[in-house]
Amino acid sequence: MQNPKFWLTSRFPALASRDYVLFVIGQFISVIGTWMQATALPYLAYRISGRPLDLGLIGFSTTLPTLLFALPAGVLVERWDKRKVVIILQAVMSVQAFGLAYLTFTGQLQIWHIVALAFLYGSAVAVEVTARQAMLIELAGKEALPSAIALQTTAFNLGRILGPVTAAWLITTTSNEGSVFLTNGISYVFVIIGLFFARTRFKVQNEAVRSQGMRNDFKEGLAYIRSNAVVMSAILMSALLGFFGIPLIQQIPAVARDILQPLLTTETLIATRTSNLYTAQGAGAVIAAFMMAYFGSANKDKTLLWGQALFIIPVILLGMTVNTTLAFILLAFIGWGTVVQLISMNTMIQIRVPNELRGRVFSVYFWGLQGVAPFGSILVGWVAQNWDVQSAIFLGGIACFAGVALVRLFFRQKADISA
Repeated sequence: MQNPKFWLTSRFPALASRDYVLFVIGQFISVIGTWMQATALPYLAYRISGRPLDLGLIGFSTTLPTLLFALPAGVLVERWDKRKVVIILQAVMSVQAFGLAYLTFTGQLQIWHIVALAFLYGSAVAVEVTARQAMLIELAGKEALPSAIALQTTAFNLGRILGPVTAAWLITTTSNEGSVFLTNGISYVFVIIGLFFARTRFKVQNEAVRSQGMRNDFKEGLAYIRSNAVVMSAILMSALLGFFGIPLIQQIPAVARDILQPLLTTETLIATRTSNLYTAQGAGAVIAAFMMAYFGSANKDKTLLWGQALFIIPVILLGMTVNTTLAFILLAFIGWGTVVQLISMNTMIQIRVPNELRGRVFSVYFWGLQGVAPFGSILVGWVAQNWDVQSAIFLGGIACFAGVALVRLFFRQKADISA
């Protein structure tokens, strides 16, 4: 009989690294708290104001720092100890969650507080994500990198299922969203502890090449991107997902309250429905992440195409339905498609990029994914506010389809995109 440990490490090579395991366990606990807050905060904001535009404004504030800071962060994290950077910025995120908890428990929370604290959180994320993704190869090694990316995404999306369920239970039990934010603040402690004990054993010291300044270092990263059609196409498609796709998900509280709302509903039922919609999306995401981790050697371009199709088509259909059961099913497919796209693009980029350019190139990818999202959030929020939520979702799906088709046609002749 095959040893279970050997089977696990052969199918998921990143689990052979003790340091990666320490990190991913702490990260898993932390992302449960993150998704708890991600569920409760839009629900609370929409309950306070009732304006879809405010949901877009909060999304704008969360992702605007990526536009401002992600690109310089790519240069800076290559000069810093990535593990220490992640620890410090996880602590900043914890402080932000505790601030939300205090304001909610004391009854002082207003929309402008949420917007300001969302900007603080987004500023930490803009740098932390680049440092964390560049750190994965130092924890797991290059051979296990695709497995490390997929397993981290699996943990993230398991949190996407457990977080909304736990958030709904806490809100129902305590009748106060502050309990959710407090729990999230505590959850960051676990990833910090994990990284304190983890070591970056696969860290490779770059050759001592004298820096020519941040601007020239950044230009070097851009030159590499322009020279590699695979990386360039993945970044462009991530920008389409960031501008038209992800902001649509920010309208889930409006869908739960205004589109799927039956007569004589209660706040408790709306909160539960909102949580269930997020959970359905998370269930699809977890299935996708596990599949990507298990079938790590699959052709990433074909997988990416499936992810794009099973994201775009359900988004368009979601903009046409008022049926609650169908909405749950469509959101499960949207979650599946989102994660398949993200893992495919991330892996296609990271396995090709030299170590000395990893931070710079990944920061451009992250900028494409999240840096344009503030404007997408405002646009989607404005359409939802002035037309209706369903029109915003439907038009966003059509725009994703047109954009992906154009990018694929343009790069079809330039490269054979394969894993």
